[in-house]
Amino acid sequence: MVSTSPFQHRMQGPPLFIFELANNHMGDVAHGMRIIRELKEACAGFPFRFAVKLQYRDLPAFIHPDFRSRTDLKFVKRFSETALSWEDCKRLKDAIVEQGFISICTPFDEASVDRIVAHGFDMLKVPSCSLTDWPLAEKIATTSLPLIVSTAGEPFEEIDRIVSFYQHRDKKLSVLHCVGEYPTADANLQLNQIELLQRRYADVDVGYSTHESPDQVEAVMMAIAKGAMVFEKHVGVPTDKYPLNAYSATPAQVHRWLEAAQRAFAMAGTVGRRHEVSSAEGRSLGELRRAVFASQEIAAGQLIRPEDMFFAIPGQPGQLVTKDLSKYTEYRAISKIAASGPIMVANVGATDTRSIVHGIIKEVKLLLNASGVAVPAQLELELSHHYGIERFREVGSAMITVVNREYCKRLLLILPGQSHPEHWHKLKDETFHLLHGKIELVLDGAKRSCGKNDVVTVSRGMKHAFSTVTGAVIEEISSTHSVGDSTYSDTAIMQNTTRKTYVTNWMD
Repeated sequence: MVSTSPFQHRMQGPPLFIFELANNHMGDVAHGMRIIRELKEACAGFPFRFAVKLQYRDLPAFIHPDFRSRTDLKFVKRFSETALSWEDCKRLKDAIVEQGFISICTPFDEASVDRIVAHGFDMLKVPSCSLTDWPLAEKIATTSLPLIVSTAGEPFEEIDRIVSFYQHRDKKLSVLHCVGEYPTADANLQLNQIELLQRRYADVDVGYSTHESPDQVEAVMMAIAKGAMVFEKHVGVPTDKYPLNAYSATPAQVHRWLEAAQRAFAMAGTVGRRHEVSSAEGRSLGELRRAVFASQEIAAGQLIRPEDMFFAIPGQPGQLVTKDLSKYTEYRAISKIAASGPIMVANVGATDTRSIVHGIIKEVKLLLNASGVAVPAQLELELSHHYGIERFREVGSAMITVVNREYCKRLLLILPGQSHPEHWHKLKDETFHLLHGKIELVLDGAKRSCGKNDVVTVSRGMKHAFSTVTGAVIEEISSTHSVGDSTYSDTAIMQNTTRKTYVTNWMD
């Protein structure tokens, strides 16, 4: 269970009702503006906050180039036919604000996150199909926008991870119970999940987003009775040219839905556990999840690096998807993978480094405790594993950056028996103050032994390496530390692009 007490960001003000425009603008800006105007009339007189939400996709990157013209694939066809230019997207966003709505947008790829920020949206929504899209999550976490996330199809282990990920980055967060069937039958609403989410994530707002029939109003009343504070519904305006789908509400149906929201009754669902994902829900979510493809040919036995991958739809059964990617998992190709080809689970070997990292953190904490050196809370731990994390205890170091401005202070933590290989810096001068333990220091080939309270200055360009039998804590004072300023004598280290692991919240 996630503990959230340090990250309390509860909603202030009345409940929030979100109208999901999705693709119901049908690629027609005038039609989209009509929907927004009619929604404004439907909301008049209700004591709630209201928002209209758009969806952004950078289609040239989102859809694999070999499938962009495929009209037999539902989502490829729909997204292509309803695509808007970025200028037209901005016109719709401005119309949302002009009508007095809060503006929200869902990005389905990294480029769209930048567009959302540039267009000035008030909030950002993460859909269920992208909840554990880790490359996208890393991008979203760089923004300052409050987040709303939907949870359809995910077990609590995955929801825990993403809630923890965003909270450790101090993001304002709301979590929505969601069922990804379109439309959702009453028997599959699973409204008791709202209470389960509230118990598990006590300090965030919990809401309700699903896709029941637009004429069904009992579900929203029951969700309110269970404590939901955020609500989301697909909306649209049907015309002869643009018929409406089976789960989107007209403005008149929205008005009746909001009337029902002022009454609350109880509704039953699964109690005390995460509900099972139906085959229909699984298929729908699977079609929207970005799959992992090779951006260039990958040789058998090769470690698959971030630059060797790109993410697109549609995937195929047994293919890696973005939820499988995390900084703790490394993949190596078993046999050759062609450029633009799918990276299949059966064709990669996976190494989960999570347990290794946890063991390293434990040893780092023991070293700090033995040294008596105080470390400010919430500083990031940087692990350098020059020849792979499996050899960290032999070759590597842990570093904590305290400040990095025109001046820099870092703590270097060297475990007993560990060495740090020879390297030099082009930009920075540094001075080592040994706070704990003993080290063997090599400066331009000359060896010297250093003990507690010894001070050594290493000038720019001076080759240096160090090792320890006892373990050591070194205070490094230097000019600005710049990424990429370390050049290693062993060229194999320079070719290792995955030699760093960064860990937040490691002191808890």
